[in-house]
Amino acid sequence: MAKSREPSPEGRDLSVSLARANVLTLAIAVPLVGLMLVVYRLLAPGGGRLGLSGTFTSSLAFLALVVVGILAHEGIHGLAWAYFGRFPLRRIRFGFKVSTLTPYAHAPDPMPARAYRLGAGLPALVLGVLPFAVGTAVASAGLALYGMIFTFAAGGDLLVLWLIRGVDARARVLDHPSRAGCIVLAPTG
Repeated sequence: MAKSREPSPEGRDLSVSLARANVLTLAIAVPLVGLMLVVYRLLAPGGGRLGLSGTFTSSLAFLALVVVGILAHEGIHGLAWAYFGRFPLRRIRFGFKVSTLTPYAHAPDPMPARAYRLGAGLPALVLGVLPFAVGTAVASAGLALYGMIFTFAAGGDLLVLWLIRGVDARARVLDHPSRAGCIVLAPTG
């Protein structure tokens, strides 16, 4: 499905299907993670050898942290949208779309585009960029890898930020209920 950029009585749809978002996410996330690998190798003290070593138990612990990170990723979306959008957290809907293997957080209430952007971008920063930067600074392969995984996982969020790049920060937007992106609401009167 193509996204519509034409105004309608309800607003301007700046979204893509989840299937298309998954494909576009690869185009965003793979080069970004590739760049992170290069940065880690160049900047991590001791030559930046990246890999997980240790016992099976430590690998299971890392996997558990990734699962917790997936839940935290969606939780950060919800908390940020509720806080910056100024509506109760209980309004946020969380779920998992099996057909596209996509976990989601959905804010059903309109909010300023600035709040939407913050909610969309914070998981990439908190779970991706910051752990990667710390992991690189201290040559922690596990922490850097965790940051890379969650930067990759935030590829769809980065796509959404790209889709709404030209929207005024004060414009009211509505998170699309079934697609990646939002609807820019027509100004009221």
